[in-house]
Amino acid sequence: MVSFDEKDRFAVARDSMVREQLMARGISDSAVLQLFREIRREEFVPEKYQSQAYADNPLPIGIGQTISQPFIVALMTQYLKLDKNCDVLEIGTGSGYQTAILAKLAKKVYTVERFNQLSEAAQAVLARLGIENIEYYIGDGSCGWGGGKQFDRIIITAAIREIPQPIIDQLCESGIVIAPVGDEFSQDLVVCRKSGGRLTYKSVCPCRFVKLIGKYGFTETE
Repeated sequence: MVSFDEKDRFAVARDSMVREQLMARGISDSAVLQLFREIRREEFVPEKYQSQAYADNPLPIGIGQTISQPFIVALMTQYLKLDKNCDVLEIGTGSGYQTAILAKLAKKVYTVERFNQLSEAAQAVLARLGIENIEYYIGDGSCGWGGGKQFDRIIITAAIREIPQPIIDQLCESGIVIAPVGDEFSQDLVVCRKSGGRLTYKSVCPCRFVKLIGKYGFTETE
């Protein structure tokens, strides 16, 4: 249970994070910044790491997975250019923190997680926060969602060598995909746009994510 003093401390840390980690590094979308002021990151972090919830780094969430540093979450969100007409596919539910931010900005989020334990924990937090415009799936995120559905925006929150073709096929015309692309040790955050049936790619910055394991991702042994 978080005390009132802790809530005040987290609120101060949240405001400092927005100013010093996000705005100072070029995050300018007012809707994105407001959500980072409102959504309590400490709710998505294991209790033993809650004191570090607003640190400028990723944190472990179990099963070898992490919650990304706040700046990377904000940067990826800003590049998606979300609005309430967007259906979003998220590959890698993880802690649910990125999911919460997407859901507040988009029409609906469809999120895929490989680990049932992480998905259930994220679902519990998101339900407690009253965020309901989310559909969950446990499975191989490298295959996308399936069922023939297409998405306005797709965000991949684990490293891949290249954006899988099944995921490209699930992107609507004029859609955007953002993903960390590279090998296990060196990746670039890449934005892919589809226009006129053609794809364009832009490298944003170096980054480091855990690997996406799956049919179109890395293998368990790599």
